[in-house]
Amino acid sequence: MKTLVLGIGNPILSDDGVGIKVVEGIEDRMQKIIDSGSFGCLSDMDVRQICIGGLSLLNEISGYNRLILIDSIKTGKGKPGDVYKLAINDLGSTLHLTSSHGMGFATVIELGRRLGCKIPETIEIFAVEVEDNTTFCEECTEKVKARIPMIVDEIMGMVEWM
Repeated sequence: MKTLVLGIGNPILSDDGVGIKVVEGIEDRMQKIIDSGSFGCLSDMDVRQICIGGLSLLNEISGYNRLILIDSIKTGKGKPGDVYKLAINDLGSTLHLTSSHGMGFATVIELGRRLGCKIPETIEIFAVEVEDNTTFCEECTEKVKARIPMIVDEIMGMVEWM
């Protein structure tokens, strides 16, 4: 099963970059596994980080069987660093006709399916509750930063048992 682990975010807006930081942690862990000479299921896994949204996501995710998406979320209901595991049906659809970047992820997926794109059959979303996603800073806040290794562990555990 061809898997894409995709971290989304803006690396210069504090906690908004958490998806990218998690993917960097996964890349480090993968390199250690490869260096040890045992990489088994990792050969069917790609790991990427992006700073884009909207229709551009179709180019990134097309052709994979499974997508593990990591992004930030600000609900105001959880604690910074809380992780919500969401399905595509948990997301609302949005469509702003003035810009393709204004499309929500669920809308992009539906449009891709209708256009005949090879959209992943399995989509798992890890949304990390953030504290600050507006301050220009290349580091996450301490509470979010402290949770990154645990999120990396969880995702690596999912991949290793595919």
